[in-house]
Amino acid sequence: MSCSPRGKESVKGGGVAGERNVISGITPETVDSSDPSPSPNSCSSFELIDMDAGSLYEPVSPHWFYCKVIDSKETWIPFNSEDSQQLEEAYGSGKDCNGKVVPTDGGRYDVHLGERMRYAVYWDEQASEVRRCTWFYKGDKDNKYVPYSESFSQVLEETYILAVTQDEWKKKLESPNREIIVLHNPKLMVHYQPVAGSDEWGSTPTEQGRPRTVKRGVENISVDIHCGEPLQIDHLVFVVHGIGPACDLRFRSIVQCVNDFRSVSLNLLQTHFKKAQENQQIGRIEFLPVNWHSPLHSTGVDVDLQRITLPSINRLRHFTNDTILDVFFYNSPTYCQTIVDTVASEMNRIYKLFLQRNPDFKGGVSIAGHSLGSLILFDILTNQKDSLGDIDSKKDSPNMDQGDTLTIEEDLKKLQLSEYLSIFEKEKVDKKALALCTDKDLQEMGIPLGPRKKILNYIRTRENSMGINRPTPQSASGLNMSDISKESEFCSSADGTGNDYLDVGIGQVSVKYPRLIYKPEIFFAFGSPIGMFLTVRGLKRIDPNYRFPTCKGFFNIYHPFDPVAYRIEPMVVPGVEFEPMLIPHHKGRKRMHLELREGLTRMSMDLRNNLLGSLRMAWKSFTRTPEPALQTSETTEEAEAEPVSSPEKPSDANTEESSEAVKEVPPINVGMLNGGQRIDYVLQEKPIESFNEYLFALQSHLCYWESEDTVLLVLKEIYQTQGIFLDQPLQ
Repeated sequence: MSCSPRGKESVKGGGVAGERNVISGITPETVDSSDPSPSPNSCSSFELIDMDAGSLYEPVSPHWFYCKVIDSKETWIPFNSEDSQQLEEAYGSGKDCNGKVVPTDGGRYDVHLGERMRYAVYWDEQASEVRRCTWFYKGDKDNKYVPYSESFSQVLEETYILAVTQDEWKKKLESPNREIIVLHNPKLMVHYQPVAGSDEWGSTPTEQGRPRTVKRGVENISVDIHCGEPLQIDHLVFVVHGIGPACDLRFRSIVQCVNDFRSVSLNLLQTHFKKAQENQQIGRIEFLPVNWHSPLHSTGVDVDLQRITLPSINRLRHFTNDTILDVFFYNSPTYCQTIVDTVASEMNRIYKLFLQRNPDFKGGVSIAGHSLGSLILFDILTNQKDSLGDIDSKKDSPNMDQGDTLTIEEDLKKLQLSEYLSIFEKEKVDKKALALCTDKDLQEMGIPLGPRKKILNYIRTRENSMGINRPTPQSASGLNMSDISKESEFCSSADGTGNDYLDVGIGQVSVKYPRLIYKPEIFFAFGSPIGMFLTVRGLKRIDPNYRFPTCKGFFNIYHPFDPVAYRIEPMVVPGVEFEPMLIPHHKGRKRMHLELREGLTRMSMDLRNNLLGSLRMAWKSFTRTPEPALQTSETTEEAEAEPVSSPEKPSDANTEESSEAVKEVPPINVGMLNGGQRIDYVLQEKPIESFNEYLFALQSHLCYWESEDTVLLVLKEIYQTQGIFLDQPLQ
């Protein structure tokens, strides 16, 4: 069960009940503000404490922390309350902690209790130190509390017990680093830096006499302690990063960015799926990162690049070699093979490990890719083989030609051309001979033009399919791109189903694509250049009947100012212009500036239509021919009828405009790539972003990790497949 952060907690006196008898008005805050640098002998005002010796001591409540290096600085981060309790229970179960392993952070990290070390489970990460913390002191510059070592905390606690039970304060202790800790009273405990050790602490000579604040118990320090994550995992999502090792403007790794994505999802589950959580219908969705950059750059390619890199503008060239060149690596057959193997093998490895650690998991799996990572996943998915739908699934060899498993009679039946079987039998044409036939040969055999084109397209598609699947250099798919671009059909099979030979028309480099050991339910692409790469590869259209062999859903999510993102739907329906689906704001409705903009647009349209109608009526009255003063009854009736008919013309124009608007109401058919649903989904820009699109272009490409709207769309679509919907539908 998740809960909100604890936030800053009030001082409770370190567990001493008699502290409520302290002289009124004296608190740690007033002490720090009135006398920031008290001396050991300047605490007479704190000695007037009425205590009942022997009955005031309460054991301190320990909390477990781990050390994280952030920006070359060590930061101690508390475990969530549930993990800390589990660690404390394991610690208190026996003296021998060696060999005890406690899973924490939703099972993504293991704490080896005897070593006091924390290890990542699913990815490579430097191990971090773990402490059972009871006493803290305030740091030098960041004002964050740092825990003492467990051994010295025990010494402090023993001294504190004596001071409380014997009512003897002003206790002085010396730490192993020659630092002096003075316990003036339960409200005032300070830590003095030795003069000789000032440089070690990084303080200036003017700060040598300034003490640090000492606190007992985690409840007396300002720290955010979250509740744990739900134990039940409903769905698993693998997230693949784009170019370079950094994934956002703060140069954080994919692990850190996915942590933010996961945290946002946990918060949104509490706010938008509250009813389902209260009814225990859902738990949470697990997001796990997949890293392919490190294995790629560990092949020695960086050393080779360094030898040919110019020495000028060294930092910029290093950035280029480490990030932008990943795009060129993916277009190289050698390194593309390394990338797709790494991504697929990592997802398979993590999936197996996840099932081992979560044997009761019955949920589905989805995949998400950012930037180039989405293109990698797209290419892998297009080359998967559905064990139920593919004819060659019974064969282990990836080089098996699908068409060779069928006879020529079955081929013609598949093409709905069985009436021409007798002609081929008469000419003794088998499958191999048919593959050698040209348009002229079929024409001489008496085959009409339409069937000839179907047969030739089927033969070409089958041959290209063989070439794209073979990992040998001779079968490079680039040799067939001229024919593919002429056809301008993507993944369109000869029988019109769009499910066979799907890897013919996407222009990928000649590599052997590995198979995933599971079938993803949904593929989410964030800031994806898939549309651009398909177009550059020579493809003009995606067959509306095409779908991924093993994946049912596909969502192309992007920010309107993202310079790397491209649409997919115009490639499916090239002749129709329509806007992408607008992702609702997670708080409902549109952002205020967008609604204001639309309101002004509608107002200007209404004013323009009314003005044009008035001008049209004035012009007609001005150009009307002069009429005699005396009219016959017939002309009078016409004159009376004319003012009625004249205003109908501008109304006719309005009805035409309204009819055009009505035509957009029916749902647009964008094919089966997303099961008949819309594919392109655009985020709403923030008000500050609308002032300058270019200024926020780079930020827009990296905004998805902390975007509540993006995360909510992912949650909504995943849980919708399980029959669970939002508490209130967003508009």
